[in-house]
Amino acid sequence: MNLPNKLTVFRVILIVPFVILLLGGHAAGSRFDAIFGGISGYTDYIALAIFIIASLTDMLDGKIARKYNLVTNFGKFMDPLADKLLVCSALICLIELGRISAWIVIIIISREFIISGFRLVAADNRVVIAASYWGKFKTTFQMIMVCLMIADIDALYVLTQAVMWIAVALTVVSLADYLVKNKGVLLDGKI
Repeated sequence: MNLPNKLTVFRVILIVPFVILLLGGHAAGSRFDAIFGGISGYTDYIALAIFIIASLTDMLDGKIARKYNLVTNFGKFMDPLADKLLVCSALICLIELGRISAWIVIIIISREFIISGFRLVAADNRVVIAASYWGKFKTTFQMIMVCLMIADIDALYVLTQAVMWIAVALTVVSLADYLVKNKGVLLDGKI
């Protein structure tokens, strides 16, 4: 368990307080208010800070792994999975808060299931499919989109919508890229 892998695991752990704060702060009269009443007006900002920290660990773990030759199969598998868990958790919370349409989240999560399925089939053949550049761009724009939607600033509405549409487009493009590059995984079990 090297440092990049520990950062990846840390990112997964951060999802729990992120979701509790993002959803709990909007549940009026809940136990959250009784326990954390003093911060209930700031939960979106605290959740945003946690999301940003978790997103930055994504950048950091990859740079450390490549720079110090600490790339592992665990990291190749778990890093993209941690990203998916973080972003999908955030998107589901944002549906609950009425800040994003469910159909957009369905497109994004469907892409993640398809790619995860490819990775499972490849893993059965002892092949690890690492994240592509399209996938990394997609993740970056999704994380920026989530940050803008959590912040929910009226003056940034047009920017938030533009980033959302770019994230959706990159989601579709990155899916197509994976399908084309890895069609052998499904056709004959080879890459």
